[in-house]
Amino acid sequence: MQENQHIPDDLLRRFKQGDSTALKVLFQQHYGLVCRTINRFITDNLLVEDLSQEVFVRFWEKREQIEITSSVPAYLRRMAINEALAWLRRNQRFEQEELTPQTPSGTSADGEAVFLHDELNLNIHEAINGLPPKCRAVFQLSRFEELTYPEIARQMGISVKTVENQMGKALKILRERLKGYLQV
Repeated sequence: MQENQHIPDDLLRRFKQGDSTALKVLFQQHYGLVCRTINRFITDNLLVEDLSQEVFVRFWEKREQIEITSSVPAYLRRMAINEALAWLRRNQRFEQEELTPQTPSGTSADGEAVFLHDELNLNIHEAINGLPPKCRAVFQLSRFEELTYPEIARQMGISVKTVENQMGKALKILRERLKGYLQV
């Protein structure tokens, strides 16, 4: 279901007053968005569903204090990012990225080339997984989701300057950890 960018004021008012049917409507409209957002950081589908439901539980519990200045989807997206990052920090367990160096087409891969390819792939995964959670999130949104710095800043609720700093930090760490593979 496509997320509505504009939530009727009446629906939001009813939600804030404790109307569970308003929560149900918001859940149905935005559950997919929350799941997709968390799935950018965590690949275990059952865990994504659990964390997504937790986002809506927190949204409901804090409904009276919530001040939404942008839109409900943007607010829930930020909550989802925070939930995923908090889970990653608590568990210090990082899922491997879907980054796989490819053997150029038309070349045959001998045993040594396959070994080197696998070794490089493993080192890339370890380097990315070794980034601090916020740094890793910014890197992933930039490189894998192809979001611009302003889009990342909006999604994560941080400044563009913070995004720039986190990307710089990520690239510096990755360069250092992968320097043996970056010789030109």
